[in-house]
Amino acid sequence: MNQKFLKPLMASTLATLMLAGCVNGGMPTIKNADGSTNNTQTGAIIGGLLGAVVGGSTANHSGKRVLIGGALGSAVGAAIGYSLDQQAAEVAQVLNTNVNNNPSAEQNVDNDLIVSNTDKYVKIMFRDDMMFATNSATPTPSAQAKIAKLTPVLKKYPNTIIQTVGHTDNRGSFQYNQKLSEARASSVGNTIHASGVPNPIYSKGCSFSKPIAPNTSPTNMALNRRVEVYLYPNQESVIDPCR
Repeated sequence: MNQKFLKPLMASTLATLMLAGCVNGGMPTIKNADGSTNNTQTGAIIGGLLGAVVGGSTANHSGKRVLIGGALGSAVGAAIGYSLDQQAAEVAQVLNTNVNNNPSAEQNVDNDLIVSNTDKYVKIMFRDDMMFATNSATPTPSAQAKIAKLTPVLKKYPNTIIQTVGHTDNRGSFQYNQKLSEARASSVGNTIHASGVPNPIYSKGCSFSKPIAPNTSPTNMALNRRVEVYLYPNQESVIDPCR
């Protein structure tokens, strides 16, 4: 094979393997003090490595191009990480809270609103008690006001993919709760769309398939009744929130 085409092909293959390693936990990540991932620094490292691989494969002056490719890759990777970190901070600010990446935060009944983020998405969790009346899928006026506060932030990130997800406790049949969770997720999605947000919005109901606490007490059931709003930077980051 012509060397001119072989090097870019090898670089592309290696870059793919490196990305796969990142997805499967094979690449290093930078952690914050609370144990959560520092997306900005991690993105810079991954971007830098990939940029160096591609830069080093494109010409005879490979050493110089490795440096250039690595610098450009770091900038791109850091920008992706920064976007998620910054977006989470902005969402938390407009909702009058802080970003909370503590894994146990959702199991605290006093937390009726939690903003968190990973290296793939920003998540906003609303307790049902603050969002809907019993057996209703229509957001309360106060819930609509909170959702409306998200509008300026979401408009600032027009490429963000929005996914609204409903969860219930296990009272009643799975089918009944599936319809209720779907209706609540759709209602929140429609409220966001009606505010003029142009982003693609998808909704999904999980019934009681993904509890965050055993459905063994009224307190735990209240924890499980929730609506989550996921903000993804791209299609590759989208997860199945019911699994």
